[in-house]
Amino acid sequence: MNSASSLITGDDRKQRCRWCVGDVEYMRYHDQEWGRPVTSEDRIFEKICLEGFQSGLSWLTILRKRPAFRLAFANFEPKRVAKYSARDVNRLLSNEGIVRHRGKIEATINNARATLKLQQELGSLAKFVWSFCPENSTNTKRRTPKKNTDIAVSTPESEALSKALRGRGFAFVGPTTMYALMQSVGLVNDHFEGCWVRAECEKKRVVALKKMLA
Repeated sequence: MNSASSLITGDDRKQRCRWCVGDVEYMRYHDQEWGRPVTSEDRIFEKICLEGFQSGLSWLTILRKRPAFRLAFANFEPKRVAKYSARDVNRLLSNEGIVRHRGKIEATINNARATLKLQQELGSLAKFVWSFCPENSTNTKRRTPKKNTDIAVSTPESEALSKALRGRGFAFVGPTTMYALMQSVGLVNDHFEGCWVRAECEKKRVVALKKMLA
């Protein structure tokens, strides 16, 4: 597969990662969100939870359900979600707008409580997650991906992040799920070479990294 096969040129003449074609919302997500740095506490928490819900499903399914997820989980404010009870779990299991998986619903509530504990001890969930950026490891050089096989399913950094979060009580945070998180929130930039979004994401990623590791 050559680099061109990993890209597609849209009607606007912009080259994009091929995986986003076929759905307007998916293309919007690619252009405006995926790979752009996320440093907000609540949004990092949301991303962890939604990536967990995505396990075994397509991200497009989760993306389409995201408004319903935000309503169901109090806009992913950890302090509010941490107060959810068994009654709330049963209520959410009847919510057709979200993924009705008891384990994932309970994990979201558990992860909210784990987030509050981490914030109390370390100050910031976002800074904790960003500390696992590849620049913080011995493997500091990452090649710009040109084809699908250049992008790993998981990395030593995602494995380390997974292990660290599990050690702090988080659930549904396996290495593959955490690498998807790292791609999504900008810890890594996996837009393919030639994608029109790549350079802007990289520029913002460098700025965010300095801020989060300061």
